[in-house]
Amino acid sequence: MRLVIALGGNALLRRGQKMTVENQRENIRVAAAGIARLASDHEIILTHGNGPQVGLIALQNATYRAVDGYPLDVLDAESEGMIGYLLETELRNNLPKDRDVATLLTEVEVASDDPAFAHPTKPIGPQYSDDEASALQTRYGWSMVEDGGKKRRVVPSPRPKRILQQRSIVTLSASGTIVIAVGGGGIPVTLDENGKWHGVEAVIDKDRASAILARDVDADGLILLTDVNAVMLNYGTSQQKPVRHAAPGTLNPADFPAGSMGPKIEAANSFAANQKGFAAIGALDDLEKIIRNEAGTLFRCDPDTPPPSP
Repeated sequence: MRLVIALGGNALLRRGQKMTVENQRENIRVAAAGIARLASDHEIILTHGNGPQVGLIALQNATYRAVDGYPLDVLDAESEGMIGYLLETELRNNLPKDRDVATLLTEVEVASDDPAFAHPTKPIGPQYSDDEASALQTRYGWSMVEDGGKKRRVVPSPRPKRILQQRSIVTLSASGTIVIAVGGGGIPVTLDENGKWHGVEAVIDKDRASAILARDVDADGLILLTDVNAVMLNYGTSQQKPVRHAAPGTLNPADFPAGSMGPKIEAANSFAANQKGFAAIGALDDLEKIIRNEAGTLFRCDPDTPPPSP
């Protein structure tokens, strides 16, 4: 099978964890071991989030005042290279010596007039107390939202329209290379009236971008990995309940948080509705169980039919 596996930024750097390279390496080491085992039988294209990581880079960027801070599209590129490097290293440590891995900096087209630019929803960086959030809002003009009982910065997240490096991804993948692409949803770019490309200040949702990628490369499965083990109804309450199977459209993304689970459900609905492949949402640690339909939430036109045998 050709699988697009999307690693959530919060799966690579868990909520509440100190944002160190060592913690990321350890989480990535777990992910890489499972992915390497799957790669012996499947064609793998990896994508990943960058919410915690690009937020950290933005904080570091803001502390040096001698020059103007770099824009978010440049920071997106930095995070894509950083996470790709960490993933490559651990994958190589788990793969046969002749299996290649490549990270491809990926530009993703968005509309310059997307309404998301006026309504930030994508959480990035760490969580803050109310006092910390208020100080950062005053100092930098950042937008903040509630997240897990604390505050977190949010930035615009326009909808992806087209992945510019799609043909390169397909070519590399067909050669047997494990491709790491569309990192952090890709680097957001727009095309102006003169046919020139420009980066924009945003962080694209990697699940939406991954669904477009999975569709356009004719994948058999789209697997969205995060830090929860399934889609949960009534999440965070005493009535919390996991959903194991869902036909496309039976779960409404609007009923879930806009900056996290909502786009995952939207992406899973979109891909599974093509009636060819399956989509799944689950925990990074459960990757191999998800492939066997033993964990996570499976989205399929016939949800009682398991995905193709691994």
